[in-house]
This record gives sequence, C-alpha cells and structure tokens, in this order.
Amino acid sequence: MSSRALSTRFLARPEVGALVAAVVIFLFFLIVAPAFRTPQSLFTVLYQASTIGIVAVGVGLLMIGGEFDLSAGVMVTTAGLVASQFCWWFGVNLWIGALLSLAFCLGVGFLNGWLVMRTGIPSFLITLGTFFVLQGANLGVTKLVTGSVTSPDISQIAGWDSLGAVFSSSFRAGDSTIWITVFWWVLFVALAAWILTRTRTGNWVYAVGGAPDSARAVGVPVVRTKIGLFMAVSFLAWFAGMHTLFRFNTLQAGNGVGNEFLYIIAAVVGGTLLTGGFGNAAGVAIGAFIFGMTSLGIVYAGWDPNWFKAFLGVMLLLAVLVNLYVKRVATSRRSSDDL
Repeated sequence: MSSRALSTRFLARPEVGALVAAVVIFLFFLIVAPAFRTPQSLFTVLYQASTIGIVAVGVGLLMIGGEFDLSAGVMVTTAGLVASQFCWWFGVNLWIGALLSLAFCLGVGFLNGWLVMRTGIPSFLITLGTFFVLQGANLGVTKLVTGSVTSPDISQIAGWDSLGAVFSSSFRAGDSTIWITVFWWVLFVALAAWILTRTRTGNWVYAVGGAPDSARAVGVPVVRTKIGLFMAVSFLAWFAGMHTLFRFNTLQAGNGVGNEFLYIIAAVVGGTLLTGGFGNAAGVAIGAFIFGMTSLGIVYAGWDPNWFKAFLGVMLLLAVLVNLYVKRVATSRRSSDDL
C-alpha cells in the first residue's frame, strides 16, 4: 500500500481531528500552566473527563445511530434523587433504591425510544419534552418530600459503604488521587468500541444512523436497535448519577441542566457526525478528555473560567468543519476503492 493511501486511510478515521486537537491543547497548557504539569493534575483531568465521558459514550453511540437525547443531563440527577429519596423516606437498603432507580431510568430510555419510533417525531423534540418533565419532577418531588431542593443525607442508611465502593471509591498513588470512575470510563469506552467494530449490533448501529430505510430493507431491526441505544444512554446516566450521589451524599435537584450539551459536544469534537452513521467510541473519549483538559487547564492557568464556554463554542464549530472534511475524505476513498 502506498504512503498516500496510508495517509488517506489515516485521515479518514473519525477521531483524527480530535486527537490532533488533544495533543495541541495538552502541549499548550503544559507551557502556560505550570500547575498542569504534575501527576495529580493529570489524574484530576482524567476524573473530570470521566464524569462527562461515561454518559458521552452512550450519547455518542446514539448519535451514530442517528438520534439525540437532550434528557441525559437531568437524568443523571434524577437517578440519584430517585434512589436517595426512596430509601430515605421508606428506610430501606440503598441497594434497593439503586436498583429501583436503574429500572426507572431504563424505563425513561425505553419510552424515549418507543415514542421516537412510534410517532416519527424527531428525537430532539421527544427528549426535549422528557428534559422538562424530569427537570420539573426533580425540583417538585424533592421539595415535596424534603421541604427543600436538596436531597436528604443518606450516609447512615444500610448499603452506603458497599455502593460507595462500586461508584465513588478512590485510592492514592503517591501524591495523586485516582477515582474509580476513570476505570469505569475506560471500561465503557472499550466495551462500546468492541460492540461497534466486532459485533453485528455495531453494524446495525451504523446502518440505522446512515440509512435507516435501506437498513430496514435488508432486515436490520431498526426499532429494536434505536430503542436499545436510548436505553444505553439511560443506563450510563444512571451510573453517573450513582457516582454523584455517593461521592457527595446529597444532590441539588436543579443540577444536570446543560450537561446534555457537553455530552453532545464531546461526541462531535470526537468525530461523530450530527447526521448519524459516522464516528467511534475512541473519538468520543478523546472529546471528553479535551473537555477535562480545558475546564481545568483554564483554572490552572489562572484565567477567568467564564472563557471556558467560549472555548467550547469554538471547538464545536471547528469540530463540525473537521468532521465534514474527514467524511469527504472517507467518502472519496470508498469511491476510489470501488473503481
């Protein structure tokens, strides 16, 4: 294979643009922010990236499948509130609350997917409705149960220690603290990458995102695949919600609003097309890592944190342009291969 063909194949990979951006941003903060150079800073960046990256994995898969979920951010908070308030009110083991919360989140994901497929209404609108329902319920139910918009202290309820070990434990490595969410994030990314590249389900995800009518014509279970993707987002939102709950013990019912855009930005920066059918798990992970580097790098550099949102906007616009170029390269390579 010629060097030109190799370079074209390399450029056609969805994560290439994000990888180059990650290297440039990393080197930039190494230069301008001395505090960024310590191992502790790297593990803090990884932790920050994991809190977004866990849910972004599911959102990225859903976007490859051609759909959006704007309820993912508030669902993280909903997951923690359902578990904590149920167990606090009824005085039952936190494991029961966690499983009830999981069932609730999966039910919401199933309903989102079912409504999208049943009605034909764009997922943007369906999940926007779910977003408002969950946001209002989070605030209203929490205030009804506790008299405030803060969930109760559950640290004395049975199951606290064991669930904390699963979702929010950490250990020391020298002067650095490493959170278990980093390992969970890597595991979820690896699992998503394996599904997309090594399984029939992965082929279905790309097919329903790129050409759903053609996929249906050749026997791909479009409805089942898309509902499953919505439920995957809900599962990962539940997982992130459990981490937040057992990391901080109490939750503010209004939290999570706006995070849905961070998940989408991580996916788009990582090479996922808004039109579906193109992207991969590694790219989404790199996009989340860029988020972690930027959000903390600005602080380490001593700059005004308000610039972070401006940076996200610039990164999103650049990512869209790069993704379009990469898609053209990939399309032209496939066309030349067919000749």
